[in-house]
Parts: sequence; structure tokens; C-alpha cells
Amino acid sequence: MNRYDEHDQARWVPEPPGDPERGAFERDRARVMHSASLRRLAAKTQVVTPSDHSLHSNRTRLTHSLECAQIGREMGKILGRDPDLVETACLAHDLGHPPFGHNGEVALNELAAPCGGFQGNAQNLRLLTRLEAKVLTEDGRSAGLNLTRAALDAVCKYPWTSDTCRVPGVPQARDGRPYCVYPDDAPIFAWVREGTPDYRVSFEAQIMDWADDVAYSVHDLEDALHCGHVTPEALRDPEERLEVCRLTREWYAPDADLAELAETFARLVTDPIWPARFAGPFVGGLDDLASLKRLTSSLIGRFCRSAQDATREAYAYRPEPPAGRHSADLVVPRTTRLECALLKGVTAHYVMSREAHHATQALQRELIAELASLIAAGAPATLEPALRPAFENAPDDAGRLRAVVDQIASLTDVSAVAWRRRLA
Repeated sequence: MNRYDEHDQARWVPEPPGDPERGAFERDRARVMHSASLRRLAAKTQVVTPSDHSLHSNRTRLTHSLECAQIGREMGKILGRDPDLVETACLAHDLGHPPFGHNGEVALNELAAPCGGFQGNAQNLRLLTRLEAKVLTEDGRSAGLNLTRAALDAVCKYPWTSDTCRVPGVPQARDGRPYCVYPDDAPIFAWVREGTPDYRVSFEAQIMDWADDVAYSVHDLEDALHCGHVTPEALRDPEERLEVCRLTREWYAPDADLAELAETFARLVTDPIWPARFAGPFVGGLDDLASLKRLTSSLIGRFCRSAQDATREAYAYRPEPPAGRHSADLVVPRTTRLECALLKGVTAHYVMSREAHHATQALQRELIAELASLIAAGAPATLEPALRPAFENAPDDAGRLRAVVDQIASLTDVSAVAWRRRLA
């Protein structure tokens, strides 16, 4: 049964038929895979900066995106969705992140307040439909990668604007409620969501979102154990675990109480999936490394199977899974969500809450503010050639500021430092 019709496979700018042996979503995947925006993620922060050589195993946004794509593709296939479509969404889900990760996002959101703010998810859609050069409209404007409607919708895990983001059931994030579109990108967003119930997140986007959670919760824990920020002994200490539970509730699970989190955490860390070798300190030998990889694989399998089994049971996948991109929801059991949130809490407590990490973040925010002033003072000459027309043709100061913000968001951690040095 073909679950995707012409409406799903339509593109904003109509294109001649491509290779008949390649599907529309295969073409989408290839476009994201070969994009400059994806390559730049290799030098963008995941949790700690890629240039911190003391953490030689840490992930970047690119490695995280590739890992997310592998998890999402397999889940999509098992749940009866097009695997290329889900993989495309996973590869594209972090393209809008600026230099220095979420810290850079906070800094840019403050700077961009006069033009509507900054949100990495909204920047994703902007990149895919406007900033990443691939296809031009008849009047010479960029249509970005010109992905299919289904692919763009699968990237929109918060399908509403900043003005309409107070949606029931959507939690308040630590740095504001998330959204997926800026006001000046509303026309393409309306086209993407044509025929879709308001605020309804596609099945593919839900799979992508869970694959994202699984990938970064498990792999960030792996990195933290590998580099010594987290020790097996700490995870066995009830008092240490309680501190993690407190931060987890504050940042990731506000609907859970401490007793529930503590009980869930205790069950998780005493599960047989934890290697027996972790009874002592992690020293990085071959046995330790192999044990850590087995733990990583076990946790990913645990989280994915739980969601897959619950979803198939809820929708009675007999004889076929539900058709339609908005006909079903991914079902993740509460205990599984809490376990995943607790792994995020471990990294948050032992890595993101360190004083040295906070000091580094403060310097990064200062750099972004200074860089914005330097670029704005010399614009349009200080902008890359592809972004200069947006600044020159902007009708007001807000439009010109948005062009400056787009420029900064495109930079990597390393290039942001280099640009500040060059322009100062």
C-alpha cells in the first residue's frame, strides 16, 4: 500500500521528473546529505565544544545527526513509514542550530528580539526553504532545497509560529516555548501544512523527535562516562542520584515527582544491561570500551523497542500499519520517557552544570553579541555574498537584523571565533 500521495510528494517549486529509479524521498535525503548546512554541523557544539581535545570521544552536531538518522530510519521502517523520509527529517532536524549549541541559541534569541527572536527549529525551516541554495523560483528567489511537503512537515516537530505556540500539552522549555516558523516564513509554512489539522505533529516528525531524544540521551551519557565526568560509582550513590532527579524534574520532566524519578532511576541503573565491569572505575581499557558500547546499544534498543511495541499494540498493526502522515501518534510508555529524561539529567548534572562549563558559555554569549555588532556595522560587506541581497532589499531594520542573525547562525564554533578576530 502506498501511504504517500502526490500531495505528500509535491514541491514548493515544481520540478521536472527526476530519475525514475529514485523516489521523491530518496531525492530529499540526498539533498540534505549533500548540503553545506549538514557539513557545517561537524564543527558545531553538541554538549561540549568540538575543539575541546581533552574530550576526544565527544559528539558534534553532525555525528549526533547521523546517529539520530540511523535510529530514526530503523524505527520508521519497523513502524511502516518511508525510511528515507524519516531519515531525511533526522538528518535535517539540527541544521538550524547556531554556533555553541543551545547556548548560542539563547544568545541569538536575545539579539534577535527586534525581528521576532531566534529558535533553532524555526531556523531549520528557514534553511531548508530559503537559505540553503539549490533551487530558485521564477523571479530568482531561493526556494532552498525545495524538499517535498512531507519531508518539510517531518522536520516540524513544533508546527506553529511563535505567536501561536502556547499549545495545550506542549511543555514550557527552559529557554522559552519552542516553535518551527518565523512570521516572514509563514507562506511556505502554510503550504507545508495545507490540509493538516492545526498543531498536529506528523507521525514521521514524532519518530524523528524520539530518535533525537534517544540518540543524545544515550550518546551524551557514553561521552560523559568515557571522559570521566560521570563515574559508575556516582550512579550507584542514592544521594547523587537524587540530585540528578531534582535537575531532571526541573529541566526535562516537570510532571514527575521526585519519588517516581528516584524509583525509575534505581531500577534503571540496577538493570542487568549495566556491565559487571562497571563495579569499579572506568579506566578506558579495551574491556571497558567494549562494555560501554554494549551498554549504549542496549539502552538504544530498550528505548526504541518500548516505543515500537507500544505503538504497534495501540494501533493493532494487523494486517497493515495506519496509513496517512497524521493518522497515528508514536506511543512512548511513561517509564521509558522518564528513563530517557534521567539520562539527559545525568549529563546536565555532571557536564552542563559544571562551573567551568558556565564560564565558557558566558564567553560564548559575549562573542556572539560582539560579532553581531561588528557584522551589522559593516553590512552588507561583512555578510557572505549569498546573504547580502536579503540585507540590501530588507524593508526595515528588523529585516536587516534578520539577515545578520542568519549570517551568525550559519557559522560554526570555529568560524565564529575567526570572524570576530577578523572583523574586530
